[in-house]
Amino acid sequence: MLYPIAMNRFRTGLINWKDKEVRRWVMISAVLLGCFTHVFAQELSWPGDLSAYQPAVPRFRADTFDIRRYGAKADARTLNTQAIQSAIDACARAGGGVVLIPDGFWLTGPLVLKSGVNMHLQHGALLQFTRDRSQYPLVKTNYEGLVAVRCQSPISAEGAENIGITGQGIIDGGGDAWRMVKKSKVPPDVWQQLVSSGGVLSKDGKTWYPSASSLKGSETSDAGVWKPGMQIEDFAAIKDFLRPNLLKFTSCKKILLQGVTFRNSPAWCLHPLMCEDLTVSHITVYNPDYAQNGDGIDVESCTRVLIEDSHFATGDDGICLKSGRDEEGRKRGMPTQYVLVRNCVVYHAHGGFVIGSEMSGGVHDVVVQHCTFIGSDNGLRFKTTRGRGGVVENIFVDGVVMENIVHDAILFDMYYMATNAAVPIGEVKAEPVTEATPVFRRFLIRNVVCRGAQRGIYIRGLPEMPVQQLKLEHISLSDTREGLICSYARQVRFDDLYVFPVKTDPVMELAQVQDIRFDSLHFDPDARCLMSLRGKDNAGIRLAGVSPARGDGMIRYADGAVPAMVQLQGK
Repeated sequence: MLYPIAMNRFRTGLINWKDKEVRRWVMISAVLLGCFTHVFAQELSWPGDLSAYQPAVPRFRADTFDIRRYGAKADARTLNTQAIQSAIDACARAGGGVVLIPDGFWLTGPLVLKSGVNMHLQHGALLQFTRDRSQYPLVKTNYEGLVAVRCQSPISAEGAENIGITGQGIIDGGGDAWRMVKKSKVPPDVWQQLVSSGGVLSKDGKTWYPSASSLKGSETSDAGVWKPGMQIEDFAAIKDFLRPNLLKFTSCKKILLQGVTFRNSPAWCLHPLMCEDLTVSHITVYNPDYAQNGDGIDVESCTRVLIEDSHFATGDDGICLKSGRDEEGRKRGMPTQYVLVRNCVVYHAHGGFVIGSEMSGGVHDVVVQHCTFIGSDNGLRFKTTRGRGGVVENIFVDGVVMENIVHDAILFDMYYMATNAAVPIGEVKAEPVTEATPVFRRFLIRNVVCRGAQRGIYIRGLPEMPVQQLKLEHISLSDTREGLICSYARQVRFDDLYVFPVKTDPVMELAQVQDIRFDSLHFDPDARCLMSLRGKDNAGIRLAGVSPARGDGMIRYADGAVPAMVQLQGK
């Protein structure tokens, strides 16, 4: 009963420090906050044993099946689908081995990988998937976390084990024949080339579509989403809109992607779904920066994943973890878990490393080490929204370097694509907590350096479910437009934070937060205001080791915030 009584008096401004109830609440809160913060800090530590994260690596027989023996021709004209698929099938029947793609230009339609097969591309090999969209039949599959109908992926496998794509060659998905393009995303000469090549324009003339079928799909509600009673033939009129992912592996085990360049995907580039033991090593993924939905790799509902020593430049998220969308994702109930990402570089992308927004099955036990993000829209991007549900927890990030980030270096956003995200703080109404309420908790992020971004750190939780239990250590943010913005968060610790934004009035903005601690905080000595605090529900904010040392005058209070909510060292 003490907390409601005391907080009500704080909110109404009727604070009487002689009141025994108020003094008891303050003392108890201080003790509990200190104990809780200590326990939280002790529990949230770097995982000592990463053996659970290590995937089992497939082993392949040495027998080689050269696609030329099955009639394939490297003349850039012959459609080699049947010849290459015959080599894959023969290899699988023989118990596995290597399907060899020699150097040369190999034109093909969609291929299905089988158990035991390692498709190996020699240096100088270009496996070019045809731009003839009629070669890709409609199939029932899964897309963006929902059961859907799409065109068959150029490379697919389902229920296979011990499969691989290796070598030094290039796989081109022919995505430019599928993708719509926004006029605002490309230079004028590229736009003119698209328009003159054929296709159709949207009614407002701002988007180019490769066909009338593609345009019709863009105007169709829930295009491609499978609903009870539907047949695949029901989607024929919008077939061209239902772009495939370049690679789609479903329910496969022991997968190796190594050395190859994947480029120009119609939609997502690499999509392992409900797979186990995936190793991705030394690959390159490239899509134009205007490639709509042109993600690099989307790991969905997978267990034991290693992504290492790889480079990504994409039109959407670079490295992304997912686990299904909304009720369907929760019913599937398959989290993405035990993922290790290390020594990767991401250039243009919507996010360097991303979790969400389709994370309804949960994501947990993820380690990201020694990655570099240059020129991406966001660096570390964690996104969800009401209705998703799912728990994202035990996420560990260490040693990330960023430069020229367009938006946010570190982003936690629980309002992804929400229409009410711009409602002023305090006016957003809390909703009942249900299984559809998403949870972000237990993140440890350390040793991050960013030079250049719109915002250094942006944290936006929900009133009913704040972002919680975050620990950010040894973070250096410079030449950002804004420093730290944090709302609806609790149990957050910042340790050794250097925040030097261009905008220093204020350096940090906090609203409706509880149990927030800053230890060793560094900022521009010429800053006009260190922190703006808004809202009547703030509590337990502590600043220690502030450099330069400043007094209460460096904190601005508004919308019900009062000085009693903040504890300065020595005060």
